[in-house]
Amino acid sequence: MKRLNIFMGAAALAAVFMTASINVNAQENGNRDEFGNIVRGPYETNRFGDNWFIGAGGGINILLDDGYGIRISPSIDANVGKWFTPSVGMRVGYQGFYTQAWADNATLLGPVLDKEKGKYGEKFGYMYFHGDFLWNLSNALSGYKETRFWNIIPYAHAGFFRSYGLDGADFSDNSFAMGAGLLHNLRLVERLDLIIDMRATVVNGSVHEAEGVAVLPSVTMGLAVDLGWPAFTRTSSVIGMLEIANAEKAAILEAGMAALETANEALLVSNENLKKRNKEMERQLKVMQSAQPEETISYENVDPMMVFFEIGQAALNDKELQHLDFFARNILEGTDSDSDIYITLLGTADSNTGTPGRNRYLSEARGKYVMNLLTGKYGIDPQRLILKSEIVKADNKPELSRAVVISF
Repeated sequence: MKRLNIFMGAAALAAVFMTASINVNAQENGNRDEFGNIVRGPYETNRFGDNWFIGAGGGINILLDDGYGIRISPSIDANVGKWFTPSVGMRVGYQGFYTQAWADNATLLGPVLDKEKGKYGEKFGYMYFHGDFLWNLSNALSGYKETRFWNIIPYAHAGFFRSYGLDGADFSDNSFAMGAGLLHNLRLVERLDLIIDMRATVVNGSVHEAEGVAVLPSVTMGLAVDLGWPAFTRTSSVIGMLEIANAEKAAILEAGMAALETANEALLVSNENLKKRNKEMERQLKVMQSAQPEETISYENVDPMMVFFEIGQAALNDKELQHLDFFARNILEGTDSDSDIYITLLGTADSNTGTPGRNRYLSEARGKYVMNLLTGKYGIDPQRLILKSEIVKADNKPELSRAVVISF
């Protein structure tokens, strides 16, 4: 009766485990979307070194066989495994220690008669090397959640079973064994779990000199440690992060395109102004070329010439150098014979950008730059050049304030 009570107590404990696990899983809500629906995968494939675990525990086993009584004995369990997905995993392990049973006749494992029971007590050791296929029922039904407190994990197992006699008994036997089990995984802290392993192993009865099939139920409890990266990342989360990153990049590109369009519009306006000035300079040149030799050209009527600099620069680009070359060769060279004509170079900078010190430097540097070109490249007498500089403010067209104005 005492043995029966123990057996029934173990069965009741298993039922409590099952009920508690189902209740805990029903309370999970951290793995649902905004509509309350359970979210299941897909998940990223982790690296080979991720999602490993190693565990060890101890407990009891019960030998069930025809013609033998029920006897409870200690058992130890150790295993290592890996989760390939949140629901599917495998492990390899070792189970063993020793077990006991009662036989009606004397055997190598039980040669001594227990007069009180009228049976021969058998005691033998065993070791079971097994591989298990794990299915996390909690993740499969309720969706994966790394912080879930209790996971129910049914599994199937198979492997090599070896038994051997104790106390000098000359006996050993090998057999194939298989069965099923139910693993309860309780999360204690990050990377550390409490495991309750309930397993039934079916093996040939010859492992303890019996006929037929023997069943070895066992319940062990222990700890498991998670190795590597222990979690799984849902693919939809990765896609969502990529979409956010792409949206941010797209916003940056759109802002850049808008800035380029604004700059292009300003360049178009500047080009139109330059075209107008070039046409006026061509007109003035034709007037000067058509004048009679004895006529005196009045440079006081020649409109000022401007060359423009890019923001923050004190040197002309190729386009502006061509404008200066045209002006110098066709108009300024005509002043060489008249030493009374002075040429004023006014360097300017835009007060809307930069510091006052920087703007002073740019206005002076731009005037000196054009002066050096006129004297060095075109042979203008430096004593006939008047160099000035100023900082101006142009609200509508600040690019017109980054220039050197050439006037007579």
